[in-house]
Amino acid sequence: MIEASIGFLAVFLLAALRIPLAVAMVTVGMGGLALLRGWQPALASTSQVIFETGFAYVLSVIPLFVLMGNFVARAGMARELYQAANAFVGHRPGGLAMASIIASGGFGSICGSSIATAATMTRVAYPEMKRHGYRDSLATGAIASGGTLGILIPPSTIMVIYGIITETDIGKLFIAGILPGIVAVVCLCLAVVFVTWRDPQAGPAAERQSWPERLRALRNVWGVGVLFALVIGGIYGGVFTATEGAGVGAAGAFVFALLRGTLTPRVLVEILQDSARTTAMLFTILIAAMVFTSFVNFTSMPGDLRDFILQFSPEPIMVVVAMMVIYVLLGLVMEELSMVLLTIPVFFPIITGLGFDPVWFGVLIVTVIEIGMISPPVGMNLFVINALLPSVPLNQIFRGVWPFVVADVARLAILVAFPAIALWLPGFMTR
Repeated sequence: MIEASIGFLAVFLLAALRIPLAVAMVTVGMGGLALLRGWQPALASTSQVIFETGFAYVLSVIPLFVLMGNFVARAGMARELYQAANAFVGHRPGGLAMASIIASGGFGSICGSSIATAATMTRVAYPEMKRHGYRDSLATGAIASGGTLGILIPPSTIMVIYGIITETDIGKLFIAGILPGIVAVVCLCLAVVFVTWRDPQAGPAAERQSWPERLRALRNVWGVGVLFALVIGGIYGGVFTATEGAGVGAAGAFVFALLRGTLTPRVLVEILQDSARTTAMLFTILIAAMVFTSFVNFTSMPGDLRDFILQFSPEPIMVVVAMMVIYVLLGLVMEELSMVLLTIPVFFPIITGLGFDPVWFGVLIVTVIEIGMISPPVGMNLFVINALLPSVPLNQIFRGVWPFVVADVARLAILVAFPAIALWLPGFMTR
C-alpha cells in the first residue's frame, strides 16, 4: 500500500514538473519494481510488457479506428449530418444547438474521437448558429458537450484503451455504449431546452423546412448509416471481432472518401501521417500505463484499498458512487486520459472484487471522462473550441457549458442507478 502510494505521488509530482506522462509512468513503474524486486527482474518485466503490448493483435484496432475517423473527417460527412439534423429540429427554439448535438452523435459513431468531433462541428455548426443570432455561450456549450459523444458512441478510442488495460471484451464495450449514447443526446438536448426556456434570445428558432427538403437532407447521410451498420452491426451479430470491424470500417471510410473525390494523393499522405502520429502517441501512453500497472499490481494496494473502503461503506453501490465523485473532481484538474490510466489499476480490481460488471464500469468511466472534457478549468474540448474561435472569450465558453455539465452529471446518476441501460444490448451478443 505504502509503495504504491509513493509511486502515485511521484507520478503526479513529475507530471506537475511538465514531465510527459508516459515518461513519468515508465520511470516510476520500473523504478518501483526495481526497489521491490531488483533491477534485473524490473528490466525483464518492463521489456516483456513493452514487447507484448506493442505486438498485441488487439491493439491493431487503435490505428485502424484512428484512420477511419480521419477518412470520415476529410469526406465531409459532418456537414451533411448537421444539415440533416437541422432540417428536422432547426425550427425549434435552440434547434440549431440541438442539431449540432445530434450531428455530433452521428459523427462520433464513425469517428471515435471527442476532440476531432468538437473541432469538426465547430467549423460546421458555429457559423450557422452565429448567422441566426445564437449567443456564443449556448453555441459553444452545445458544440463542446456534443463533441464528447465521440468517445461514448462506438467506435471509441477510450473504450479500446480501457478494454486493453482491463482485458474486457472491446466488442461488448462498443455495443454497451449505444443506448447510453442515445440517453446522452436526449439529456444534452434537454439542457438546450432549459437554456432557451430561461433565455429565449439565446437560441432563436430558424426557418422550418418542408418534408421534401427534410427527406433530401436525410438521403445525403446514407454513408454514415452504412458505415455504422457495417461495423457495429457486424460486431453485434458476431460476423467479425472488434479488430476485424476496425479494418472493415477503415476500408469503408477510404472508399467513401475516394468516391467523394476528397482523397487526393496529398490529402492521403496527410491522413496517413496524422494517423501515425496519433497512434504513436496512444501506444506510448498505453505501454507506459501497462508498465506502471504492473508495479501497482505487485503491491498490495488494490486489495488493501478495497478492504479500507468497505469498512466505511458496506453497500457496494456506494463504493461506485464514491469512485464517480472522485473521478468528477479529478476531471476538474487533470487531463482525462491521464486520469483514467492512473486510476484504473487501483479502481478496477475493487470493482471486479465487489462483483460489478466491467463493461458497465467501462461505460461509467467514459461518461465521467465526458464530464471532465467539458468541465473548467482544464476541459480539453473547451480549449479546442477556443483555439478555433479566438474571437469568443474563454469565460463565455466556460459559462455556456455548465448546463450541459449538469445534464451529464444527471446522466451519470441514471447509468449508475440503472445498469441495464448499458448491459441490455451486450447481453444479446452471439460472441
